[in-house]
Amino acid sequence: MSSATPPSAPRAPSPRATAAAAAAAAAAAAAAVAAAAAQRLRLLALDVDGTLTDGSICIGPSGEAMKVFSVRDGFGLTLLREAGLELALITGRRSAIVEQRAAELHIAHVRQGIGDKAAALRALCAELAIPLEAAAFMGDDWPDLPAMRIAGLALAPADADPLVRARADWVARAPGGQGAVREFAEWWLDQRGLLAGLRERWLRADGTPGAPAAPA
Repeated sequence: MSSATPPSAPRAPSPRATAAAAAAAAAAAAAAVAAAAAQRLRLLALDVDGTLTDGSICIGPSGEAMKVFSVRDGFGLTLLREAGLELALITGRRSAIVEQRAAELHIAHVRQGIGDKAAALRALCAELAIPLEAAAFMGDDWPDLPAMRIAGLALAPADADPLVRARADWVARAPGGQGAVREFAEWWLDQRGLLAGLRERWLRADGTPGAPAAPA
């Protein structure tokens, strides 16, 4: 008489598989939070050095001589402004170059020499009658953390400090000054159902009156 072989017990998932599943669940939860925040967004505030630039600063005998900005980031900001978002720069340094870049992109709210970026963001939201929950802040280093913490949507470039990336609701694949802001712009426009129409508009542009033209 043969005896039946008892079924083997299910194999427990490996620690690596468990960690991967937990990371995937956390990423999905963060994506859901970011998508919900995108729907109520009315203001995007940005750090400058390390966010709109790669963090490099060229200093000559007379002081700061040069910053390098991405035209793709600039065009992304133009698209956001045309879509109705308020735009702001909140930076710890003071630079005439930043004023010039902001003027080119028609960014009306520029706060320089700021030690407390959270206080500056809070004051700007009060001035514009925009709740903090409807504001986003993108930064790359520790001084940006307080503003990120109070904003409804915290953003970071790919090469932000690890502590900043860990606290962000949305992290770009591109580094600061090299497309991170443009990446966010296209993500937000897509979340709002605007991206496909804008792409089609530019695909059809032929230089006739009324065709799109925007600073970058």
